[in-house]
Formats: sequence, C-alpha cells, structure tokens
Amino acid sequence: MTLIKSISGIRGTIGGKPGDNLTPIDVVEMTSAFGLWVIEKGYNKKVVVGRDGRISGKLISDLAISTLLSLGLDVIDLGLSTTPTVEMIVPAENAGAGIIFTASHNPKQWNALKLLNNKGEFISGEDGALILEQAESRNFNYVDVDQLGKLTQKDDAFDFHIKQILSLSYLDLKSIKSQNYKVVVDCVNSTGAISLPPLLDALGCETILINDEMTGDFAHNPEPVPENLGDLAKAVVDYKCDLGIAVDPDVDRLVFVCEDGSMFSEEYTLVAVADFILKHKKGPTVSNLSSTRALSDVAKRYDQTYHASAVGEVNVVNKMKTVGAVIGGEGNGGVILPDLHYGRDALVGIALVLNLLANENKTLSALKATYPTYEIIKTKVQLNPKMDVDNLINLVKNAYLNETLNEVDGLKIDFDNGWVHLRKSNTEPIMRIIAEAATKDEADKLIKPILSIINENYA
Repeated sequence: MTLIKSISGIRGTIGGKPGDNLTPIDVVEMTSAFGLWVIEKGYNKKVVVGRDGRISGKLISDLAISTLLSLGLDVIDLGLSTTPTVEMIVPAENAGAGIIFTASHNPKQWNALKLLNNKGEFISGEDGALILEQAESRNFNYVDVDQLGKLTQKDDAFDFHIKQILSLSYLDLKSIKSQNYKVVVDCVNSTGAISLPPLLDALGCETILINDEMTGDFAHNPEPVPENLGDLAKAVVDYKCDLGIAVDPDVDRLVFVCEDGSMFSEEYTLVAVADFILKHKKGPTVSNLSSTRALSDVAKRYDQTYHASAVGEVNVVNKMKTVGAVIGGEGNGGVILPDLHYGRDALVGIALVLNLLANENKTLSALKATYPTYEIIKTKVQLNPKMDVDNLINLVKNAYLNETLNEVDGLKIDFDNGWVHLRKSNTEPIMRIIAEAATKDEADKLIKPILSIINENYA
C-alpha cells in the first residue's frame, strides 16, 4: 500500500493506516491545508470539485467537500466529470481553486487529489510545498455553524466545455461532419462514457462505446498504452470503424487506434495536433523531455521552434508560457491548447485530429505515415528503500560523459541516433526509463547498457 505526497497533491491506495495510504484522515488533512491556502491567498472563497468514475470517488469527494464547507468555503460540485472540465469551470465560475478526485492512469485501488489554482491550472511547486507544510502541521481552524460554506451542484459543465471547443475559430465543423466518421471509444469504465459522446455527436460521428459502464472497476489497466488496448483495436476492425479512441479515467490523455487496428501511438497524438495547429497559426511548440523527437521535426516543417521542459504538466505549462507556445503537451497523449486552457485535454485533441483528417482526406494510418518514424521503449524499475536514486543516476551519468547530457529532470542522454531519459516518477514509487530511436531494436540497444548498470548495483 502506498501514499505519495507531492507538490501537486496527494495520491495513494485506499485503505490501511493514515500516513501510509490514502485514508479519510489523509484526505481531510490535505483538503484542510489546501482550503486554508485558498483563504490565505485571498482568492474567492469558492472551490470547484469533480471526480472520475473510480469506486472510491464519491467517498473521497464527500470527505473533501465536507472539509471545505467546514472551512467556510463554498463548493461547486460537478460530480462525475473530467480533469479538463474542472480546469475550465474554475475560471468560468470565478472560483478561487479546484480539486479533481482522480488518480489518472493508476489502477482502481488508487485515488488522488489534484489541486488547481484560481486559473484552473495546477498549483506551483512553491505553493504545493506550503500546502504540504500546512498539512503536516495539522494547524487547522474550522468555522462555526453560522459560517459554514454553501454546496451547489452544477450539471451543465460538459455543455460549457464542448461549446468552448466548438467555438475555436479554426475548427471547421462542416468539414468534420461531412466525413460521417465512425468511431469506437474505450471509456475504461469512467467519465469518458459521459463526456465524449456529446462531443462526438456534435462532430457528426457515429459512435460505438466499449467499457462504458461507469463502475470504476476498470476492464483493463486504465493507462492508454498499446498493451492495454487490444479490445479497442479488435473493435475498430470488427465494426469497420474509421478510428478508435482511448482515454484514461479522467480524460486528460488521448490515444488513437488506426482503421486497420494498428496503434497510432500515444506519442503521436500531440504531433498530429501540432501539425493541425501550425497550419493555422505560427509559434513555438513544447513537450517534456520524455516525449518523441517527432514534435521537433514537425515544428521545423513550419519553420517554428521546439522547446523541452521537465516532466510534469505544470512544468510544460510554465515553459509554454515562457516561450509563448501555440501548442504543447506530453508524449503520453496529453494535449495542451492555450487557446482553450492550460491543461491536458482529450476532448479538444479529438476535435482537432478529426479536423486534420478531414482536411487531409486521409485515413489515420496514412496520416501517421507522413510523420518521422520513431519507436519508443518505456520501462520502469520498482524502487525499494535500499535504492539511492540520485547515486544510481550519477552512476549512469559517469558512464556517458562523452554524450550530450541534460539534468533538468533526472538524466537525459542524447545520442546521434536517439535518446534515453531516466527519472523518478512523481506519481508512483518507480523510476521511469524511456528510450527512443528509429527502430525498437536501436532503442533497445540504447537502453540495455543502462539497465545493466542498474541491475549490477541494485540486484
């Protein structure tokens, strides 16, 4: 069982002892600290909350809502929602903050509190540290009965979100609708089942849903990566669909499956969206250090610049703001469009890629063939108490001093024919090791010596 407290919030497995797992006490403590931070910041004393379809979602949400009300904060509850929807409703409602109850791609035993500022963006590292300090102190002060906050339910958040997407000036609805796309969506038993159908209907699509019962008892590992999308690929072929769509439980990651059942690749979601955006407006692009080189290649096609950030949505957003990026995101299928909001958003990604396909009059596999071909290997090492991660990374660094090294986030080694990135996860007790090259064999050759170093020192 696990509990991870970080500058972006708190995440853990349900049950067990306080401080070791995500228990009611941990939820109340973190929510209390966050609520006091909102008050001390002088933000509007109103918080927007929403949850994904997890089994523990309502339990966690009810605990946090009651805590916020006890601090004298008003709460707007979206109920079952998506991360990008909550992010958009925070500024729309002139709220002081937001919380999403979701553990993203983690399995069903996990849940988390993702914390948003008054812009509907993830809180900064500095603010996160202050909130953690407050939570550890347990120095909370709740209001008396006459000052309790007010709870409001909001049922039209998806309508607002979708309307904002459809209002994008460069989105050609007529072109998309003319294609009558037939799509199948893997809703992974969460809120994709209620957020994506109205969007796809507005885009003129015939939609088939699989794993659409919002039980939170995920039909498969909820991370939208190839090894978990076999049923979706089969459905695309069986139903003769134009494409398949997969999202994670909170609908901020987006992955496509081609019409022939092959994987478009989560890494190429952002590449395709950037291809569409750069046709309509020029400007820099951004992704994190663990994302494919293909985004940089596509940016060069349009004579635009590419910039890399540390891993983590808040880091990508900060870099995007610094360089004035017109599009950015992460290679895990995360699309961030500043014209809509500064957050990963699967819904807008779907609309933009369908528009690109319609304009190009191509199948998804044909579109993929127009981009540079790279293969990525993503592996991970389970961390245990005896592992000194900093020392481990230093051992690898010393073995590659003749290569181009980047230590902004863990260690990235750039080779002529590819790269390898090692970093400790922000959300799980693991070290992620990612390698990219023109072929899987080449990527494997890059990563194997590094895995050997790790195994030799921590066998």
